[in-house]
Amino acid sequence: MTTLTDTGTDDRQQDRRHNLIALDVDGTLVDHEGTMTEEVRDAARAAVGAGHEVIIATGRSLGATLPVIRLLGITRGYAVCSNGGVTLRIDASLPEGFEVIERVTFDPRPALTALRERLPAAKYALEDDRGRFLSTESFQDASFGSEAENVDFEEMLAARAVRVVVFSTDSSAEEFGDAVTSIGLHGVTYSVGWTAWLDIAAAGVTKATALEVLRQRLGTVPELTVAVGDGRNDVEMLRWAARGVAMGQAPDEVRSAASEVTGSVYDDGAAKVLRSLV
Repeated sequence: MTTLTDTGTDDRQQDRRHNLIALDVDGTLVDHEGTMTEEVRDAARAAVGAGHEVIIATGRSLGATLPVIRLLGITRGYAVCSNGGVTLRIDASLPEGFEVIERVTFDPRPALTALRERLPAAKYALEDDRGRFLSTESFQDASFGSEAENVDFEEMLAARAVRVVVFSTDSSAEEFGDAVTSIGLHGVTYSVGWTAWLDIAAAGVTKATALEVLRQRLGTVPELTVAVGDGRNDVEMLRWAARGVAMGQAPDEVRSAASEVTGSVYDDGAAKVLRSLV
């Protein structure tokens, strides 16, 4: 595994052709308080200006992803939201500046029913096939990108889901992870976050699966794919990329999935990777 130096270069001669660069947001482009530094912003804009295909690939839903796209000055291209459940085409000439080109849905009932039985005190939210957020117990999070609509649990079970989120205030991340593992969820893809937080998508859907569709659409050769991330929901993406870079603060299982490790989010680690490509 290679470690980037402070100058943002590694021990390989960088390929100067245009890359497909997939960037996670939280813990990668912004810190855990939601702040993006000028260095990270400017490095990302430099990569866009150099002609690289910069694709935001995030667990955030659409509404919470758009401000990041705008901040980086991306006016054309693609973005992956909801951990691969939603793919956008970005085009400044469109009325809203984007269009949804794919939304992968699933039946949340089996997973929600099993989780509710094992974790009755947890909070639940669901992104449906129209982009709405439905939630229990006034559950709201910045990653939703819209105001969640309070519904009863039965109504949530009847929806078609793009993304389901489960959050527990009564468990540590380890206890929560053990509880989720013991449930044995089937027919979905899921990842446990830094806290007692669970993200669920359709079976087989990850950031990597959505990015591979875009790679083929764009005609980018696999050798020119780059991905940067820090979370367990980035593992497949880091393995997918020819150059998968884990942030310095990433847990061991994420770092082991990467081919390189850069600085932490508080050391502008993503900027070091981006600067090495321009």
